Amino acid sequence: MILDRIFRFIGLIFFAIIGWQSGVIITQSPNPISDISALQTIIPLTIVGAILGWFIAPWLTTRPAVGIMRAMRNIPIEEVVAGGIGLALGLLVAALITVPLTQLPDPFGSIFPFAVSIIAAYLGAMIAVLRREDFIRLINRMRGHAAPPPPPTTVPDTQSLEHPLLLDTSVIIDGRIVDVARTGFLMGPLLVPHFVLTELQYIADSSDALRRARGRRGLEVLDQLKNMGLPRIDFVDLDAPTIHEVDEKLISLARDYDMSIMTNDYNLNRVAALQGLRVLNLNELANAMKSILLPGEHLQLKLIQEGKESDQGVGYLEDGTMVVVENGRSCINREVDLIVTKVLQTSAGRMIFAQIAS
Repeated sequence: MILDRIFRFIGLIFFAIIGWQSGVIITQSPNPISDISALQTIIPLTIVGAILGWFIAPWLTTRPAVGIMRAMRNIPIEEVVAGGIGLALGLLVAALITVPLTQLPDPFGSIFPFAVSIIAAYLGAMIAVLRREDFIRLINRMRGHAAPPPPPTTVPDTQSLEHPLLLDTSVIIDGRIVDVARTGFLMGPLLVPHFVLTELQYIADSSDALRRARGRRGLEVLDQLKNMGLPRIDFVDLDAPTIHEVDEKLISLARDYDMSIMTNDYNLNRVAALQGLRVLNLNELANAMKSILLPGEHLQLKLIQEGKESDQGVGYLEDGTMVVVENGRSCINREVDLIVTKVLQTSAGRMIFAQIAS
């Protein structure tokens, strides 16, 4: 790139000057321009310095800068702000401490202030970053005491009602989140970290046809959510760089930023719940929304297949709940009147047992 080449030329000139000056020092010639024997040493050193500067200049300038910028993109803005404030406070404390230290006799009077400044700045930044959540809460509390109370109103602040939801890959691929979002029950905002997008793209580019179809369906779901407008969906740069697993990244972000996770992954659901995190599972929501029938209630249902037992017939409610009918084998492909005898809740969902009404 152009900037890289510019720094190469600067490095060439700078190191060529260093090579020239090194040759002058080595030869100790008072007039190197007119001293042929001195030039025989100075010119090779100048050329070597120029070549060296051309090759190493990017590694001293642009390459470290690019690496620092990439690292900074992965650092949450909360850590940057907290680190900057902690650094400033550390330097302020160091300035107060170093005043008496400068009165010490040499060499302590010149070494100690510098060392104390570095240590105080480092400790201030590290403490602020490690305790950033408490730091932010303290600032918010101070702002709350300093600010005048808001005027009474009957309309609540909608921003305060927002509770961000981190979307997992499984719930995006599932697709039912679009139907739930249309009902207006999700206040949002819905947050999709870039590492979830990366995983979704990896699935969509898979060589396996089924995985590829699932990945592309997930991308279409995100496009539908984005076009809906409400709830708001945001694609965020939040990340946990030291963690490699996507599920662990989501748990870390939910814990650090007080957010909820929406997923259909049973293992992620259990692990997050064990850590005290709020998890929204669409499978649990679907089970909760199924029809509630009590023993003794009547219903009409078409039986469509045989059950596990020889005399059983099986039908399904509109929400997919299985109804097992005793002595219903003879009524398959017919709509019959049933009486509910038992309702069983299993890990796979709700199952209803019934018998044919007499």
